[in-house]
Amino acid sequence: MVHGAESHDDAVRKLGELIKDIRVAMLTTAMPDGMLRSRPMAAQSQKFDGTLWFFCDAESAKVYEVRQDQHVNVSFADPGQERYVSISGLASVVRDREKARELWTLFHKAYFPNGPDDPNLVLLKVEVDRAEYWDAPSRTMTHIIGLAKALMTGHRYVPGDNEKLDFATH
Repeated sequence: MVHGAESHDDAVRKLGELIKDIRVAMLTTAMPDGMLRSRPMAAQSQKFDGTLWFFCDAESAKVYEVRQDQHVNVSFADPGQERYVSISGLASVVRDREKARELWTLFHKAYFPNGPDDPNLVLLKVEVDRAEYWDAPSRTMTHIIGLAKALMTGHRYVPGDNEKLDFATH
């Protein structure tokens, strides 16, 4: 768990390192009937500061769902590096043309042909409350040695780091 300003900054830095090269995240929202829905979202390439940003169409189901229930989960996965991150937070729908311009890439033009001033463009802002990550070594030999050691010693095999980070202020 993260406590204090220094460890909060460390948690932001660590989480930023874990997600920086993962281009697609899965955003999970709650539907009005209480069921959960996940969909892929393009992750922004800016430096992580404790807030995640996503471009959305103002008329999309995810925008409607966030307006009904702000609690969301954002999951990042990099199976090649055996790195997985689950982030919980509160989302809000934001119309901020300056922020949209700051985050804008040519990729977004395919979805919003009128650019960052497209009237249907809104930003989904996710303020991170908690995160958990699993970060395992990706080298096959490392796994084989770890498994063999666990079998020989009778200790449970733990393939990498697992940590919970609490970003909420108390």
